[in-house]
Amino acid sequence: MQLPPLSAIRVFEAAARHGNFTKAAEELGMTQAAVSYQIKLLEERIGALLFLRKSRQVMLTEIGARLSPAISEAFDLMRAAIAATRENADGVLTISTIPTFAANWLVPRLGSFQLAHPALAVRLQATRDMIDFSRQPADVGIRSGSGKWPGLISHRIFAAEFSPMLTPALAATIGGIKTPADLLKLPLIDTGDYWWKLWFRAVGIQEPNLLGDPRSRFGDQHLEGRAVLAGMGVGILTPAFYQNEIKQGQLIQPFDITGADGDHFYWLVYPEVRRNVPKIRAFRDWMLGQLSDA
Repeated sequence: MQLPPLSAIRVFEAAARHGNFTKAAEELGMTQAAVSYQIKLLEERIGALLFLRKSRQVMLTEIGARLSPAISEAFDLMRAAIAATRENADGVLTISTIPTFAANWLVPRLGSFQLAHPALAVRLQATRDMIDFSRQPADVGIRSGSGKWPGLISHRIFAAEFSPMLTPALAATIGGIKTPADLLKLPLIDTGDYWWKLWFRAVGIQEPNLLGDPRSRFGDQHLEGRAVLAGMGVGILTPAFYQNEIKQGQLIQPFDITGADGDHFYWLVYPEVRRNVPKIRAFRDWMLGQLSDA
């Protein structure tokens, strides 16, 4: 059986609860005539009277009295489901982020965000795919690119710069790194990465002979970084992701010279229409604060 219009059922629920068409109209922001019309429409669909109309009041008929508790329970269930959904939506922040950014920058700092917002749970979606906010369940995203995405607000985080890095032990195997050309004496990780040629050109080496198999790839920079830390070779990495490792002496960045990938930056993004959602605003303010303190 096809259900009657939800608008008529909603009016019936309010009128039955109040026992009064006028009070139902006030609650629903309707005229009393509109309430009467919706009740009449529902009675016609059911084929029975639901209310007895008296001069100044209405009373449920036997059929109306049987129907009312079931309708009220259904609306209570819907209200509870919507409240639970809203509570969950307000209490969980979903971040879609590039894996390298998640592993090397965001995760080590998330503790301070959680301390500042203990009622807000965080879910990370580490992916290289550019998500569609209108179709996928994420509140904010970390992207790399030019920062120009229609319908999104973009906050620049830092440039996608790169420079060779290696362990002190690996550097010691050739007596240290004194010139950029010394790097060519060591195995390089992911030699097929075009960042290598860009960096060597920036230091005046136009056609470097890169030691390493160009077919060998790790796929994500944080995996390359793990390989570098394991002493497998020299990696071309983004310095902003490895500041702790450099400070702790696990890695060295032999030269301050960094390459740049055009107008390529890392960005915090979120839909413009959701810019005032409290949890998004809280994360944005925290992240921009982290960058200003860096």
